[in-house]
Amino acid sequence: MISDLTRRKLAELSEYVDKGTSSGRWLVLMHDNPDPDSIAAAAGLSKLLRKVYRRRVTTAYGGIIGRAENQEMVSVLGIRVSHLRYLNWKHYRHFALIDTQPRTGNNQLPEELTPDLVFDHHPPRRATLLSPFVDVRPQYGATATILAEYLLAADVDIDKRDATAFVYAIRTETQDFGRRYDRADKEVYDDLHPAADIRALARIQSPPLPESYYRTLHEALEHVESVETLVVSHVGDVTQPDIVPEIADLLLRLRGKTWSFSTGAFEDRLYLSIRTTNPRADAGRLMRRLLGRRGKGGGHGMMAGGWMPLPKNDTESRNRLQALLTSRLAKYLKKNPERLAPLILDES
Repeated sequence: MISDLTRRKLAELSEYVDKGTSSGRWLVLMHDNPDPDSIAAAAGLSKLLRKVYRRRVTTAYGGIIGRAENQEMVSVLGIRVSHLRYLNWKHYRHFALIDTQPRTGNNQLPEELTPDLVFDHHPPRRATLLSPFVDVRPQYGATATILAEYLLAADVDIDKRDATAFVYAIRTETQDFGRRYDRADKEVYDDLHPAADIRALARIQSPPLPESYYRTLHEALEHVESVETLVVSHVGDVTQPDIVPEIADLLLRLRGKTWSFSTGAFEDRLYLSIRTTNPRADAGRLMRRLLGRRGKGGGHGMMAGGWMPLPKNDTESRNRLQALLTSRLAKYLKKNPERLAPLILDES
């Protein structure tokens, strides 16, 4: 189950950490608004650094852990994470990025800092190659799979909490293996599932939801539009950015649709999410084309996300931007934006 690549990369990592770094504290940094994959992978790397290399480690994130399932995951499994607002960059000598890469706009690592380590499963960026140690595997369905392999290769005990985090991360990131994945994802999942806490998984997957969730969902469903196989919905202000991709996932389940697009405003940013059922698509490239130089984003294959700066409390500007983005996306997908129309729900 442990690939030769992982064994080779673990040896490289050991060489670098043991001989190429000092004993100073490490900061393991997730992407902003971390999802289960980012959380599980970061916890895995932090454990590896502590147990194998005896390093002092802080696991941190920017943005918010907004989605109820993600909050429940951290709470139920007792995963220790810190928000960057409470940390001092001067206290850290070494840095690792997990499920994100330098200068992508979705993490808080200052551009003048080059991370020591980068682990990700999205296509590699040019700035990533400047880091001393890089393990980026776009063929994998989850970054958590990579870190689980490292722990197994290093003979680090994966306890019930770790197994539960890895299993949930792989399940959500691959949508129960309905989205692109590698054989390694399935092998790690099958190996760790017997050790996972089934009751904890049930609690994580079905957490209590706030009223704001249903208000946003109601707004999204009221504003669904469609043209051919593309379905879109835009909402106004949201209480947390993670609901935007959740809306896109929900829209993609509409019969006959192969592309979904959703946006929502949080603070001074407009968040965007693209989903597709086409396994040969490149949603990440499409997102970067859509954003141009006005925002940051990316993705891979069948899913992508990004953001653009947005003036606060300017509903008119936001509406214009959402309409412009929808028209641009429709044209990229060779659909006539003038035929975009509200979805009429009938009884069929």
